[in-house]
Amino acid sequence: MNQNPHLRPSRTAILLLNLGTPAAPTRSAVRTYLKEFLSDPRVVEIPRLIWWCILNGIILPIRSGASAKKYATIWLPELGSPLLHYSRLQAKSLAALYAQQDQMVLVDLAMRYGKPATQEALESLQSQGMERLLLLPLYPQYSATTSASSFDEVFRVLKSWRNQPEIRTVKHYHDHPAYIDALRKQVEQFWQKEGRPDFAKGERLVMSFHGLPKRNLLKGDPYHCECLKSGRLLGEALGLVPGQYIVTFQSRFGKAEWLKPYTAPTLEELGKQHCPRVDIFCPGFPADCLETLEEIAMEGKEIFIEHGGNDYRYIPCLNNSPDWIAAMHAIAADHLVGWPMAEESPAVLAERNTRAQQAEANIATST
Repeated sequence: MNQNPHLRPSRTAILLLNLGTPAAPTRSAVRTYLKEFLSDPRVVEIPRLIWWCILNGIILPIRSGASAKKYATIWLPELGSPLLHYSRLQAKSLAALYAQQDQMVLVDLAMRYGKPATQEALESLQSQGMERLLLLPLYPQYSATTSASSFDEVFRVLKSWRNQPEIRTVKHYHDHPAYIDALRKQVEQFWQKEGRPDFAKGERLVMSFHGLPKRNLLKGDPYHCECLKSGRLLGEALGLVPGQYIVTFQSRFGKAEWLKPYTAPTLEELGKQHCPRVDIFCPGFPADCLETLEEIAMEGKEIFIEHGGNDYRYIPCLNNSPDWIAAMHAIAADHLVGWPMAEESPAVLAERNTRAQQAEANIATST
């Protein structure tokens, strides 16, 4: 017998949203992931028929194998994808923090592409009595290609639900004090172990954000401006002035102009200038992934050293640091105001069920 829906607890839930990852570092798994990712019209704004031919005829056959080799270099033994591993830890740690405070808040994770799928996560929360849902993207800076696409997928799934939850969304938190402070602490903790760069001698901190085509900015996407603000606020929090830190954009793809300055050419130029040391950090990535561990920590180092640079140090992403979990909690708190944070008692559930049964009886009598 199905459980009476009026007997289920009425709970508040937070769904963390991230981009996604292949299921394995293999050509076939990467191809499946890339096809789903690059077929999203939010990600690639090219006429569908033209893009279908390019994607299936050129990109997937060539890029799947090359990307699989790159994923293999960062895959964690027995843990798998770093992005999935750290994102799951973040969800688990945030849920534990609420539990420590005697607050019943459900926390789950959904990937826009791949697993765990958005529909899977939403149905799991629904089965646990979710009535209120906060969508918290793991994209600090808003973009239509990331946050909006993840929201789209949630709304697509909920479109078929008869009983939808109350919904709130966190659009961005690029300038939230808790986020900036977590970034500051991550950098300073690294410097406590590795030594602070000597900026007077020309050593530099590079902040690398994921890039986007410039046309996205021209069409009104606020991502570029939000990245620049995050970089400025972090620089100020670290006591730096422009020039001591540099904000760049990575992962350029194709021939179109993307957001500048590009990370790779910047590292090349710093190498040619014989910069004594470069520390590089990716503030827009809350969890380490292919773009940080392979593109920045590995490829970036090769570029810098090959062109005359000396000391190159990669600062890990926030991952599962307690400061980041506390920041997520603070960001969520701003959007949970007015929502109950504790599970209803058995007495309250019983009373609600009695009212529901009485209402059903009245309807039956009137008909």
